[in-house]
Amino acid sequence: MTIHTTFLATVLACSLSPFALAQTASPQPGDPARWYQEDSTAQAQLRTLRKEIAAALAEAKKACRLEPSATRAACLKDAQDTYRQDMANAEKLRVAAHPQ
Repeated sequence: MTIHTTFLATVLACSLSPFALAQTASPQPGDPARWYQEDSTAQAQLRTLRKEIAAALAEAKKACRLEPSATRAACLKDAQDTYRQDMANAEKLRVAAHPQ
């Protein structure tokens, strides 16, 4: 699986997780209530998605640092390219994750 595929899968899974969380999880002691509140507006959903894309970039960079030095630079470039592409397509990803 390429970094791009992994990155996109992570973002989409994170985007869909509020639906699963709202349906299956109950608040645990000590959890902030905001973890269990779905984003109600398109603007809030987009803000959350952008945070998730940034977090996925951080995870991809961390994974790239574990690669051999010969492939590390290419891995980091791919991760950054994917980040830029996902940020550019954030609204399309939001609509896919939150159909009206």
